[in-house]
Amino acid sequence: MPVGTAGTVKAVPQDVLESLGAEIILGNTYHLYLRPGHEAIRRLGGLHKFISWPRAMLTDSGGFQVYSLTQLRKVSDEGVHFRSHLDGSSHFFTPEHSMDVQIALGADIAMAFDECTEYPADRDRARESLRLTMNWARRSLDHLRAHQNEVVWHDEFENRTQSLFGIVQGGVYTDLRRESAERLVEMDFDGYAIGGLSVGEPREATLEVISEVLPLLPTNKPRYVMGVGYPGEIEQYARMGVDMMDCVLPTRAARHGLLFTSEGRMNIKNKQYAEDQNPPDPICSCMVCSRYSRAYLRHLMHAGESLGGTLNSIHNLAYYIGIMQRVRAQLLSHRDENSPIPTAASGTNPTPH
Repeated sequence: MPVGTAGTVKAVPQDVLESLGAEIILGNTYHLYLRPGHEAIRRLGGLHKFISWPRAMLTDSGGFQVYSLTQLRKVSDEGVHFRSHLDGSSHFFTPEHSMDVQIALGADIAMAFDECTEYPADRDRARESLRLTMNWARRSLDHLRAHQNEVVWHDEFENRTQSLFGIVQGGVYTDLRRESAERLVEMDFDGYAIGGLSVGEPREATLEVISEVLPLLPTNKPRYVMGVGYPGEIEQYARMGVDMMDCVLPTRAARHGLLFTSEGRMNIKNKQYAEDQNPPDPICSCMVCSRYSRAYLRHLMHAGESLGGTLNSIHNLAYYIGIMQRVRAQLLSHRDENSPIPTAASGTNPTPH
């Protein structure tokens, strides 16, 4: 899922996202609450209409962003006091308030307000974070169910409903992760996310947590790993049974000149591409690789032209979406024909459609 934190997948227009095959994008409760404000978005017809996005949308609860404000927040059982990173103004988020903001935004999928566990964290800290997250999950669910009729759907979105996903926490402690997953399943959310990853832990720990938690989550509901990852990782997790993933990496890396290709990672700013007339990825058919050369993309980056970040982002998103399209097709083929599926560990190199 491409990440559109503040109502935009950075540098990429919505019609281009549609042409790439993006079926769902993300918005962020914290950032949209601060600017332009959730009530303004409600008055403008909801987030879909505001940003002109006719497909599905998910909003993060803001928990991770509040977690990142280490020196600007104070956590209590009731919620989190924090200061805006924009102007230093004081705010208070509770699970109920996070739900109210997400109701106003009107995304198809809302996320329960959680307390993200940092890495490293000792067991006592992880246990306390889990306690808060479980309490806040119940409060989020109760509040959203009680106020779900307040979601504003505009025009073609009128018949939609807003789903709520619970978030598994517990740090790198597998017993805490199991407890979190089991308690969330008992609450009967519409889907389940594994949060608190990609916060500095070793990749082996990430894999261990996912392997431990996935079998505990219902297979008839979406299973979502938040904030991952590199191309080989998302392919591996998809083959393990993860249904949904998101990451800022495709667009963030693109703005710094890093491209993901079938030949590996490419720093397009390198001198070796100064007169290279080949497409960025010779087997990619995206609109960038079909039209532009490595030399031109390098020129744009060195000239400081914003088009460079846009074209790089479009290619990287096409590459990521292409991986998932291919994995999905192979999984369907395996289901239909009972044929073996090559895994990410087998050395296959993900290539885009």
